[in-house]
Amino acid sequence: MTTQSFYLGVDIGTTSTKSVLFNKQGEVINQHTINYPLHTPNQLVAEQNPSEILEAVLGTIRETVRKSELKEEELSFVSFSSAMHSLIAVDENDELLTNSITWADTRSAEYAKRIKEEQNGHEIYLRTGTPIHAMSPLSKLVWMKEEKPEIFAKAKKFISIKEYVFHKLFGEYIIDHSIASATGLFNLNELNWDAGALEVAGINSDQLSDIVPTTYSIKGIKEEYQPYLGINKQTPFIVGASDGVLSNLGVNAIDPGVIAVTIGTSGAIRSVTNEPKTDPKGRIFCYALTEDHWVIGGPVNNGGMVLRWLRDEFAAAEVETAKRLGIDPYDVLTKIATNVPAGSDGLVFHPFLTGERAPLWNSSARGSFFGLSIHHEKQHMVRAVLEGIIYNLYTVLLALEELTGEPQRIQATGGFARSEVWRQMMTDIFDKPVVVPESYESSCLGAIVLGMYATGEIEDFSIVSKMIGHTHTHEPVPETSGVYRELLPIYIRLSRLLEEEYGSIAEFQRKHIK
Repeated sequence: MTTQSFYLGVDIGTTSTKSVLFNKQGEVINQHTINYPLHTPNQLVAEQNPSEILEAVLGTIRETVRKSELKEEELSFVSFSSAMHSLIAVDENDELLTNSITWADTRSAEYAKRIKEEQNGHEIYLRTGTPIHAMSPLSKLVWMKEEKPEIFAKAKKFISIKEYVFHKLFGEYIIDHSIASATGLFNLNELNWDAGALEVAGINSDQLSDIVPTTYSIKGIKEEYQPYLGINKQTPFIVGASDGVLSNLGVNAIDPGVIAVTIGTSGAIRSVTNEPKTDPKGRIFCYALTEDHWVIGGPVNNGGMVLRWLRDEFAAAEVETAKRLGIDPYDVLTKIATNVPAGSDGLVFHPFLTGERAPLWNSSARGSFFGLSIHHEKQHMVRAVLEGIIYNLYTVLLALEELTGEPQRIQATGGFARSEVWRQMMTDIFDKPVVVPESYESSCLGAIVLGMYATGEIEDFSIVSKMIGHTHTHEPVPETSGVYRELLPIYIRLSRLLEEEYGSIAEFQRKHIK
């Protein structure tokens, strides 16, 4: 009897780790998710406990394998996706000196500004592809050197959360091209650590992991983990890539003219090129997928977390109604939004609740409602919040268009894609067809397609078009798009006009909010 082949994709995310088992056709066989907290004792700090995340990785693999009743020989490989920009310091004994400092941590904002203004930050960006911002490990290292010198001096290695997991499982410090290209320390053309960035950070290359391709495969998981996971010790683990670039692969947005948009906790817009490309204006990132596939685009801080803020702070009655009816509170909110015309009767929302990355790259940016008048009600505010999140992504798309040309199709994914209302809103604001795969596991699917490529099972990525399954397609409504064409210039001008005031109000908050 022929043994079936199954593939396990593991996605280490900001708020949870998910393991998803696929068959050869790309169908989801089973999955398991474990959530963990993001520790935010104040508005600047955003850390996680690496040990909790390791336990989540192990737990999701174990439960997915157990629920699927897999035989050891049926699992072809395990392939990884991971969030970017995390930083962990470990000592000579490989013990933790810090928590995992995530992309959302903004303590290094002032140091990022210094790097930009005083240490040739733009030239470093042009070589490394990572915008100079508080999210970047480069900025975090400079902050740690200045603010936590005792920890900085003790550190043998500075690593990301995926590197921590692989070291625990295999005893090796390795970093893939994709995660490395999101550090601000990696030279895109040389595929090696950038000497100028290392000098600014105050470290040497020995303090960083060995660089490997995203297709790198490793076997021989430590004996202490193998029985717990229930997999063969010789099962290959593919190091994989970052969640963003794998999402492009997982939604089949790898051809010219196709843009991927993701809205989860945060969000991003990305396109694929065949060589590294950076922006003279410094607005977009460039991260590796493979040596022949480079993903350029822009991330935003403020995606689904803004909608969660709206739910928690303004929608207690709607949440209670949803509980009674046994439906998702977010479905109630998006239903409320349909009671208001496109454009929210002239109410515009800037969703910068946690500063903003692309296109502003301003950790001091703050949210606002503009145009509020006596006739506006809660339902207007709900719709304006939904629209504002998409408006912001549209401004990133404009920057991307300057480098790649006008897109012909948008492939969308993430939690927002469950809402037909929000999908159509994106279509009308972008004024482009939007295609949404029925499966929302794009990063895990991308990880297993990369794994198939790494193990020689496929020769290119074309197979993904057959694996994403059924899709929803939305076409823009001309009348609605026309309304948004009027409002978008106002939205963009406002964010520019308020740039200086963002800094003033952020400084006030830092002084007065404890």
